[in-house]
This record gives sequence, structure tokens and C-alpha cells, in this order.
Amino acid sequence: MSIINVNLGVKSYQIEIAAGLLDKAGAKIRSVSKAQRAAIISDSNVDALYGEHLQKSLEQKSLEGSGFTVTRIVFPAGEKSKCLTELAKIYDRLAAAGITRSDLVVALGGGVTGDLGGFAAATFLRGVDYVQVPTSLLAQIDSSVGGKVAVDLPAGKNLVGNFYQPKLVLIDTELLRTLPVRFLHDGLAEAIKYGCIRDKSLFEKIAAMRDDKELLANIGGIVERCCAIKAEIVEHDEFDTGERMVLNFGHTIGHAVEKCCGYTDYTHGEGVGIGMALLTRQTEKLGLTAPGTADAICQVLQKYNLPVDAPYAEADLLAGIGMDKKKSGSSITLIILKEIGSSFLQKTDWQALPDYVKRS
Repeated sequence: MSIINVNLGVKSYQIEIAAGLLDKAGAKIRSVSKAQRAAIISDSNVDALYGEHLQKSLEQKSLEGSGFTVTRIVFPAGEKSKCLTELAKIYDRLAAAGITRSDLVVALGGGVTGDLGGFAAATFLRGVDYVQVPTSLLAQIDSSVGGKVAVDLPAGKNLVGNFYQPKLVLIDTELLRTLPVRFLHDGLAEAIKYGCIRDKSLFEKIAAMRDDKELLANIGGIVERCCAIKAEIVEHDEFDTGERMVLNFGHTIGHAVEKCCGYTDYTHGEGVGIGMALLTRQTEKLGLTAPGTADAICQVLQKYNLPVDAPYAEADLLAGIGMDKKKSGSSITLIILKEIGSSFLQKTDWQALPDYVKRS
């Protein structure tokens, strides 16, 4: 087992990483919570696989104390459920279950579940403790750590949100074996991002994997390294006002791609991969990035069947970027690579943005 501490004063917590950790979830969660009731929030796909398993673990007595009284709240799987309509339904279910401010929410699932369930916990009764149990690679290495919780609006992604740290993050890498290949690769795009912005050796390790079998055999180390990088960055900048913005490499264009397709044709990780590739092509041409960097990124993305472009006009992508959270007044902060493993923030005038989005 690996344990990573996220040091945020009174909001500090641990990330525990191990194969088979779901079996121990009840005892682990009881050690950080005195709640009587726990509400598991999950999507329809993940609940069918693991909901009952987690419920039984939470209901069992442990050395730390008695079991929880458990309610399972299930919403339809998919990014479209990360919305105010589904959020309102979750609030109603939490109220019906008698969840109080001294009780607990457990977000069991991928990035959508962590964001939606975490935001529900952050706002129901002005804040209920919550635990993240991420089941997708994307959630395990990125979205479950750092306390960003949010829902989407028709105008754009994650526009209603909060910073709300979990009490604990439990990562069972064995759960990744049930992921469809597309979603394993979807999460890998975020791991590639971590290599791009901070760790060249991680990037090279992912690039050198022979196949998905070898990837899964080594996934624990990849998850641990990504979580360690994110924990360090979050400790320095919890509220995303400076250094933490580097974690959004590829996301400015990536979120626009997701919006252009109505959150259907491309997954989040696929959008991020496209964003990394398109932006870096342009920053090379502008002399900001070492030559050959974009080709290296494209090669590793394509190795895992991740797209490096999307059939949307530059004007449509720019319109999608218009509601990006990193936009401030007439400028936007771009995350740019010097080379693989080294990144920097650049405040860019909005009028100059087309230079970074065009394909030629």
C-alpha cells in the first residue's frame, strides 16, 4: 500500500493506494468519520458493479466502531448528468435519507461522480463530510484529489463549483481491470499530461509500455506518481490562483472540444489529448516550445488510440473557450510547455488567442 499525505492544515487528508482496497473501505472510512449515516453517490454503471459491495463494507462493524446506516443514490451514467437537474435530485435523496451535517457522503465512481457527489456534499446543509472512492483511471490520478467539485452549465463545463477537500481518498487499482479500454486510455491522457508538465521520466515510462497488459501491471506506480505530483501542487496553491493552473494543460482547448460535441463524441481525456496536441503545435511555431515536443505528445497519444485533432472550426473552438475559468477580463492564462517535463503559465491577450488555436 502507498499513502500520500495532502498537507492543508486542518483540511489535510490521506490518499491510500492499493489493489483490493475496496474490501477494506468500511473500516478505512470509519477511522476518519464518526457519522451514523452514509450516502453512497454513484452512477448507474458503477453502482451495478460495486455499489452493493461498498454498502456491505460500510455496514459492517470494525475495530474503529459500529457500521454505518447506508443509503445508495444512483444517477444515470454520463457527463450529461453533471448538471443542476441531477444535483437537485441528489439533494432530495439526501434529505429523504435523513443525512445531517454530522453524517457522510461517499462518492463512488469516476470523474463525473466525484465532481457531482463532491459538490452535493459541499453544498447540502452548507457542507457534509465526504470521501472519494474513485473507480476510473482519470478519477484515481486526477479528479478525486485536490478538492475541486463542480457541475456543468449549458454555457460550459464546471462553471458552478467549489473547493471542498475530502476526508479521505481510497484508490483501489484493481477496479481498473473492469474499465472498458477506451476509458482506461481516457484516463491515461491525464497521466500523459502530468508527464508533460512535471515529470519527463513518467512520460517516457508511459510511452515505453508495450501494451495494455503491461500498462495495467505497472498502473499502481503511475497512479502513485500522478497523485504525488498533484498533492504537491495543491499544497502550494489550493485555490487555483497560480501554480495549480499548470494542471490544466490541454484543458482550455479540451473543454471546448467537449462543448462542441455536446459531451458525447469525445471523452474528457480525449479532449485533453487534443488540446495538448493542438496547443503545442502552435507554441512550437511561436518559438515557445522545443521543436519535436508536439510530435512526441502525438506519438504517445496515438499509441493509446487517443485522438490528436477534432473536426471543429477554429471559430467554434474559440467560442467554446469563451467561458473558460482561466479567462480574466480581456486575457486568458495558457499553460505552455518549454519541453516535455517543464511547463509555464503565460497570460495571453484574448485577441492573440487565435494564434494558439489555429491548425496552420
